[in-house]
Amino acid sequence: METTETFRGLESRSSGRVHETANPDDCSDEGRYLDPTYDYDAVDPDDLLAPSTSSAGDGPSGEFVPGRGHWRFDALLPIPASAALSAGEGGTPLVRTDRLAEELDVAEVYVKDEGRNPTGSVLDRGLSVAVTAVAERVASGTADAPDVEPLVCASPGNAGVSMAAYAGRADLRSYAFVPSRCPFPNKAMTNVHGGEMRVVGGRYPDAVAAVDEQLATDYTSLDEFVTPYRHDGIKTVAFELVADLGDAPDVVVVPTGSGEVIAGVHKGFVELDRIGAIDGLPTLVAAQPEGCAPIAAAVDRGLDEPEPWSTPDTIVGELEVPDPAGGSAAIEAVRESDGTAVAVPDDDILESAVTVAQNEVLEIGSAGGTAPAGAWALAADGGFDGTETVVLLNTDAGLKTPDVLRSHLMGKGI
Repeated sequence: METTETFRGLESRSSGRVHETANPDDCSDEGRYLDPTYDYDAVDPDDLLAPSTSSAGDGPSGEFVPGRGHWRFDALLPIPASAALSAGEGGTPLVRTDRLAEELDVAEVYVKDEGRNPTGSVLDRGLSVAVTAVAERVASGTADAPDVEPLVCASPGNAGVSMAAYAGRADLRSYAFVPSRCPFPNKAMTNVHGGEMRVVGGRYPDAVAAVDEQLATDYTSLDEFVTPYRHDGIKTVAFELVADLGDAPDVVVVPTGSGEVIAGVHKGFVELDRIGAIDGLPTLVAAQPEGCAPIAAAVDRGLDEPEPWSTPDTIVGELEVPDPAGGSAAIEAVRESDGTAVAVPDDDILESAVTVAQNEVLEIGSAGGTAPAGAWALAADGGFDGTETVVLLNTDAGLKTPDVLRSHLMGKGI
């Protein structure tokens, strides 16, 4: 399997041991959470963050063009851009929103609009890396396609679509397990991209349990933190923020479900600090819906690991993850960045998504609306001193949940 010159292996979160391999199957004794690690001394921050000279996308014959999208940061990715399965993910807009800055009474507010990714969510960054890693094993002859197929994940919705899209690009079969309450656009597009899908009655934990209960074959799991590459791809959000702003923002508000996204963003800033690209970490805020907020509750209680949420109940299905696989990593991200976590009502989340759409041109999904709702809650609690540059991470596109947003308006008589 082809790896970058700086890639050093997979580090065990539990033991600290570095396995000199890119294949997580070679490290099965180390448990769930492996982390790609690199030769950071070999990375020049100016080279890493140098402006891209071309817009995101593929070349005219379908090959990936280095320098486009988030693969431009392959000095700190496991696989070189020349081998990437890419549809131009990353390189998403950072939109300045002066009205939000005025309402929050801070210096600047930007929305990092991850809804512009190929399948409409931030998860495209991680799934492009994760599926590339599997495809590289097949291409190098270290694995046969029938031995790794199907690629499988349990998903509230977005990851299933993303996996199907990149697996299709790699000519690999994929199988997503989603709860019945998964939004219809995600169900539809999983099949449109060529992925197989099992709709499981109930909620996300039921979909997780159904994988081994109902799938009567061996498979390659692309669940978060089973593959080490999903959160590693998401870290490029941090790289782009620093490249676009010229420095780290003061605060980044991250909608949080499994913990995958905030753990990835945190890792990106940690790596930038390690190579000297920034001086210290920005504050990270984990924003969750009140009806399913195990990470926020754990931060509030000073716990190192969240306790499973016994009765999850939120309209924001993408964030309804009662027992988050990355819970401890999310808590660590908050603490190491001197951050916090907030839990906000569903009505505030939906109102925030609608307000941003009506005033800033941006289409934010229900999950993405958790970021501005969390920022407003933080501001109401005196969480800003007025000098901050704040980034709100919009994790998915408005067209993921248009019925939910429209129903919110109808409930107000609009």
